[in-house]
Amino acid sequence: MEISALFLARAQFALSLNMHVLFAALAMALGWILCVFRFRAWRMPYSGWITAYRFWVRIFALSFFLALATALPVLVEFGTLWPELIERTGNVAGPLLAFGLSTFFVTKSVFMGVVLFGQRRVSPRAHFFAVLMVALGLTFTLFWAVVLHTWAQAPVGAGLIDGRYQVYAWSEIIWTPFVFWRSLGFVAGAFLVAGLLLLCITAWQALRRPSDEGERLSFRTGALVSACAVVLYWAAFDGNARMVARYQPAVAAAQVGVWQSSAAPAWVWLGSPNVHKRSTDVFLASELNPQRWLGKQSNAAVIGLDRAGEILPPVVLLFWLVRGALLVGALATVLIALTLFVGLRKGFDPAGQPKWLLRAQVWGAGLGVVAWLLSWNLSDLGRSPYLVWGALLQQDALAEVAPATLAWVLAGAVTTYAVMLAGFVQMLWHAARFGVVPVRKPGMRP
Repeated sequence: MEISALFLARAQFALSLNMHVLFAALAMALGWILCVFRFRAWRMPYSGWITAYRFWVRIFALSFFLALATALPVLVEFGTLWPELIERTGNVAGPLLAFGLSTFFVTKSVFMGVVLFGQRRVSPRAHFFAVLMVALGLTFTLFWAVVLHTWAQAPVGAGLIDGRYQVYAWSEIIWTPFVFWRSLGFVAGAFLVAGLLLLCITAWQALRRPSDEGERLSFRTGALVSACAVVLYWAAFDGNARMVARYQPAVAAAQVGVWQSSAAPAWVWLGSPNVHKRSTDVFLASELNPQRWLGKQSNAAVIGLDRAGEILPPVVLLFWLVRGALLVGALATVLIALTLFVGLRKGFDPAGQPKWLLRAQVWGAGLGVVAWLLSWNLSDLGRSPYLVWGALLQQDALAEVAPATLAWVLAGAVTTYAVMLAGFVQMLWHAARFGVVPVRKPGMRP
């Protein structure tokens, strides 16, 4: 079977983008967690907060530079895979990318060195300020990326003139209808990954040896961050679904699996969407009415895929991504709820957690990563088969590249990213095994 160049280009770009957003989100969330650790260490110099900071700053640094490394292929692929996209949207994408890159490199050049190497060379106040600036810089960098991503799904504030988008209202571009909920979803996913990672590492350490004060504080922080993040995750999931129903009703219908417009569709838990028959084979359904997540006509009937015309979104992928995000989010919620329940009864100390729950928390980091990637891809694939919703199809913007070339590049990318992930996990477990090894010279501040 011959694989099309369009499929290979989509797969390559999706792989690069997923790797980048994973490490970028983790770095951003860890940056803010480090702010808390460093502030508490500043106010309480001889506590376990400084130990927690010294351990997690290494994980943050690794995530930060992996985010930088994975950003470069994404930027290159904009031009090599979708040259027409840059040609048409350069007036919008160019300034937004410039804002993001400028913020990132200012953060890296001015403050990152102080964060990583200046703890003993500057005052605690100045060091905390540098950590805060890095966290702010990463947040603003990612905000501009989210703005560009959401504008591609709701291209307002700019109009097509002679085949190119011309900006007439930057305020509308920055504050697109999706931007609040997509930003909230990004933040929730980032902190869910980071919070569950804190629980994972401290639980793994507690299963092998008694925890020190820094590890106990990291465990408490992970439990609190995860609890807040999972609440935001569900709020963002619902908000994004309602925005999609309002502005992209065909995508909403694909997510729910509704083909025929009707007044009271059922919620399909398990099914098999059939694009050729334009129907869904239902295996398990309930009377739960999903109208909240579906677009509506003037007569209050929901809008199904029969109103989408010939250009359909990726129905099968969207259908299963929604159910996957709901399932994995529910599992993460149960794990966090159990952690909070035991913690409130016995104290937020890993030693007070039963061993079966500690083992579950070790695997919980994977739940956070999967939940984040599922929700991200759900929002990203919502604009397919368009690159700019309703205006530029992916097939029209694809570069003229042989499928064999794309296949070899994709194989190389898969290999590179697999090695990168394996190295990240190996270094993570190495740090968890040996903890923080204090290096102190006589007369230096702790």
